[in-house]
Amino acid sequence: MGKINLDVAMKQLKVSIITVVYNGGKTIEDTILSVASQSYPFIEYIIIDGVSTDDTLSVVRKHKNKITHVISEPDKGLYDAMNKGIKCATGDIIGILNADDVYYDEDCISSVVKEFKEKRVDVVYGNLVYVAPDNLEKIIRYYNSESFIIEKFSYGMMPAHPTFFVYKKYYEKFGLYQTDYRIAADFELLVRFLFTHQASYSCLPKVLVKMRMGGVSTRNLKSNWILNMEILRACKENMIKTNLIKIWSKYFIKLYQFIQRPNLKNTGRH
Repeated sequence: MGKINLDVAMKQLKVSIITVVYNGGKTIEDTILSVASQSYPFIEYIIIDGVSTDDTLSVVRKHKNKITHVISEPDKGLYDAMNKGIKCATGDIIGILNADDVYYDEDCISSVVKEFKEKRVDVVYGNLVYVAPDNLEKIIRYYNSESFIIEKFSYGMMPAHPTFFVYKKYYEKFGLYQTDYRIAADFELLVRFLFTHQASYSCLPKVLVKMRMGGVSTRNLKSNWILNMEILRACKENMIKTNLIKIWSKYFIKLYQFIQRPNLKNTGRH
């Protein structure tokens, strides 16, 4: 084992978790509590608020003892806000948790750190479940990141972004989210990190995040059109050969994800 690997294996890695929010007063408390309940002790929690006009900030203030940093100021959109969080993060590893998502259980971050140490990789990601907006226990769709291979980028498919953890140094080396993307900057970033720069990665065979249905990229036909055009652009910019027909074909796989119903309590993915 080389010196660098030994250092990683022995070091107590600090994890920065970033939540970007705008008018998320109805769900942000669940998100905050899911981070606060993590068994891993070395967590920095950062909330980036876009000057919410609802009760988001009052909820955040209620739980200020559970949050490391709060920034509330105008931004240029979701990805600009994520970049702000990354820039102010001081952790070794960074993860992004949406303001209407929660971690699946209290050991998610511990499992992620263990995977980084054991596999000695640059990136760790896992599985995700979509749940009903008003019932976090009602699973609607299962997102299996374990089936991902690099070739699937050409179909517009990627590991579940809310489960994506990476060493901060790679944001500094490979760049942040491209803010001229409206919906698919997360896809472009994963392509850039995993395909273009060939960051090493490991998929943790565990559900890490519960994601409420109804995100910006799944709302309507117009959003899906913008998403797929941006996926096409991201592939071209990163020298991946594809076309719109190939990208649209991914919806057949998404249909299967609605049908697929693994028994999470009995598969080791809980």
